[in-house]
Amino acid sequence: MKKVALTFLSILLIQSVSLGIEDVKKVYLQEAITTAVENNIDLQAAKLEINIAKNNIKAANRLQNPSLEAFYFVGASGWSEPRQLGISQTVEVAKRHARKNLAKSSYKLVEKNVNYTKFDLKMDVREAYINLVATKSVLETLKQQKTLQEELLQIARQRVKAGNVPEIDVIQAEIALNQMITQVNSAAANVKSSLSDFNKIINNPQNIIYDSMDNIFSEENNFDEMLTPLPTKDFPQISQIMQKALENRYDIQIAKQEVDVAEKNLTVIARQKIPDIALNSGFAYQNANHTEDGRFNGGAYIGASLVNIPLFYNYSPEIQNAALKLQQAELKYESAKNKAEKDVTSAYDKFLIAAENLNYYESKILTSSEELIEISKKAYETGKSDITSLIVMKQSYKSIIVGYTYALAEYYNSWTNFLREVNDENFTL
Repeated sequence: MKKVALTFLSILLIQSVSLGIEDVKKVYLQEAITTAVENNIDLQAAKLEINIAKNNIKAANRLQNPSLEAFYFVGASGWSEPRQLGISQTVEVAKRHARKNLAKSSYKLVEKNVNYTKFDLKMDVREAYINLVATKSVLETLKQQKTLQEELLQIARQRVKAGNVPEIDVIQAEIALNQMITQVNSAAANVKSSLSDFNKIINNPQNIIYDSMDNIFSEENNFDEMLTPLPTKDFPQISQIMQKALENRYDIQIAKQEVDVAEKNLTVIARQKIPDIALNSGFAYQNANHTEDGRFNGGAYIGASLVNIPLFYNYSPEIQNAALKLQQAELKYESAKNKAEKDVTSAYDKFLIAAENLNYYESKILTSSEELIEISKKAYETGKSDITSLIVMKQSYKSIIVGYTYALAEYYNSWTNFLREVNDENFTL
């Protein structure tokens, strides 16, 4: 394992030099999640929506700006009429508070969406990390099998040289080795691809390549490092955890908040039918040469009027659409609640099956396969079996080891998928 890790790290360092990368950093899963939350560019962009929503609250609470007015009559019409300088102000009736409530509700909706985005990012990091470790584990397994195949080739050559077996044994061993080499090359390419996907999920703008720890699949105490319960635990029935599992579902919270937004939007639209009040005030005056008594006359004036009276247009289409959107939001909320229990149940069932398969691999298949491959190897060395049987056994053993790796990855991923459904990264059984 150390040799593979050093070789893989050397490849990364060569790539780093060519790409101008500053560092290759190996991290455990929790550190990878923390790094992604702190540096992910997409998440940073999403968080800006919160600031935008805060500003929208201020904008919704705005007062209408005033207008300045001046009346100056020209010619004979202005001889007896006063000149006026004033200000007018439109006062909204029953609109500003409703608009502010809508903005506050929208702000809460944005917060919930951003929190969901953050949680989803954490789950994406978990999956990418697991897949990276799995591909590296498969690569290590195939390299070990390649070494065993090389040993088999040497044994075949020695037995041919001793005249114990025909030359065809060497040819068969060489073909099997060449096949294994191509599989190792493909597995190495998969590791590079998984590493790229892992760093794409983290999406750190700094010139750092993040890499997983290499031996996370090979030690029994690494379930804690992978933030996953032991597969040998006595897991509860889904009915015992369902209520707890549904408490933090973001989709339900978001759907419920969308109902609140739709309700407040309907209120805002409906209140457009209420006329506003326009207030006018100012100073009016007449010059001395325009008055009968030859004196300067001046004084204040004040006026009021109703504006935007819904006489020709009463906003019925907008109100009807707002009511339909509220109905739509309520249906989405009911749908989210209806689907949630089924999603959680399905994810939990898959997790229990993955745990059962993994335990079966560890308790039954692996041990028996290791014993069988050793017996087959000794049987060929002593001339009790032919090379074809040994090659078939080695290929079967390789498939079992790779299958175990995928079973372990499936167990980790099924737990991640269950966490996705309960929307709680710290959920405990």
